[in-house]
Amino acid sequence: MVGIRSYGGYIPRYRLKGMAIVQAMAWMNPAIMAHAMGEKAVANFDEDPITMAVAAGIDALRGMDRAAVEGVYFASTTMPYRERLNTGIIIPALNVRDQVRAADFGGGLKAGTTALLAALEGVESGRLNNVVVTAADCRLGMAATAQEMIFGDAAAAFVVARENVIAEFKGSYSVTYDFADHIRTSDAKLDRQWEERWIRDMGYAKFIPEAIGGLLQKYGVKLSDFAKVIYPCNNAGARKDINKKLGIAPQIEQNTLQAEVGDSGTAWPLVMLAQALETAKPGDKLLVVSYGSGADALFFEVTEEIQNKPKNIGVSGYLARKADLGSYTKYLVWRELLPADMGMRNEVADYTAFSMLWRRRKEVLGLWGSRCTACGTPQWPPQRICANPACNAVDKMEPYPFADKIAHIISYTGDMLMLGPNPPLLTARLEFEGGGRNMFELTDCTLEELSTGKAMMMTFRRKYHDTARNIIGYFWKAMPAQEVK
Repeated sequence: MVGIRSYGGYIPRYRLKGMAIVQAMAWMNPAIMAHAMGEKAVANFDEDPITMAVAAGIDALRGMDRAAVEGVYFASTTMPYRERLNTGIIIPALNVRDQVRAADFGGGLKAGTTALLAALEGVESGRLNNVVVTAADCRLGMAATAQEMIFGDAAAAFVVARENVIAEFKGSYSVTYDFADHIRTSDAKLDRQWEERWIRDMGYAKFIPEAIGGLLQKYGVKLSDFAKVIYPCNNAGARKDINKKLGIAPQIEQNTLQAEVGDSGTAWPLVMLAQALETAKPGDKLLVVSYGSGADALFFEVTEEIQNKPKNIGVSGYLARKADLGSYTKYLVWRELLPADMGMRNEVADYTAFSMLWRRRKEVLGLWGSRCTACGTPQWPPQRICANPACNAVDKMEPYPFADKIAHIISYTGDMLMLGPNPPLLTARLEFEGGGRNMFELTDCTLEELSTGKAMMMTFRRKYHDTARNIIGYFWKAMPAQEVK
């Protein structure tokens, strides 16, 4: 049996209300009032598709042996690097082996389901097993456009395997067209779309029904056989017409999360699938469809194994931890659309040399420290001489992972002299459960939320962006611990 073994999701903490954008930009385009209701998820200043994919991947891998992973695929149309394997950064952050298959999938919004299909077919061939598929996007629209109003940031991840399958893969049907509805060239930062009516009538209304109809005919099933039909469509009129044309009843239509998260690009149908699996029951049939330069339709059937899946945070857990961003201009600064003075101390270029990063990649990207084999004391960063004064053993160390450990605040501070995109800069001295302590930056919290003893969890984030050389560096920060349900 081949299918989904596990799933995970990630929604950034911050939300920007549609009305906040309207109040700032409706003077230029009153039509954006049509999207004023609801809010969209906004990645923090230190987040991007790579960090969100890591968070979703960690969520999907909870309770699993990461040494068993044989492949990692990453889908996005907003990857930070064009010539550096983005998945290569994700792999050490997930703490899986280096000896795995890896690939970046992009170029169109259905790249997420294409990556999932590639993993399913690779596992089905018997050449791979336990492949992690991640998808994440941080798309940007021009100011005072519908895209700016509805684009949201999110990520999803799945583990595809032959054993312990919670949703068996039954088949797929794909259509591909060079349909230019959204255009973004390799040097463009902002999305550009064609006329909305064109996208609605010639895009959504044609490709999604064609893909669904093709799958139903290919496998001899009816739409009424499915417990949930999952498809992305940010046009309310087109969605209503598709539901009516295909007979998609309200009880089987999966919530799009458009009012809570927004259109999250390549991740959107997979985020919806991850949330659908949170409440799925054995025997449920799920139909998930992507859209972008055509459409992929995938057919899954939930198995009894879903009742044994390890607990994780999931899409619903991350949705519940939201906080209001409160400022449209903060959003612009975070996305580097509005220049802001970050202070003289931030003007010094201080990126990590790639040679140094290579030598210490496990420490930097995987947060690996060491543990003394003589006395069992964990320590970060890795040491040759044991930090335990009662031991001081030399070269008696073994690798020890800290990224999955809960830590507690010993002391903390908010620094207004070291300015950044979200002052004050929060740092704390943390002590990890099981041993080991050091200083870390904090994120996804305010100074008022902190206290000594507070439980924190590690999260993979951007450490810096050297704009002079356009180099992005990553490291681990700490954020308030999230309950696993």
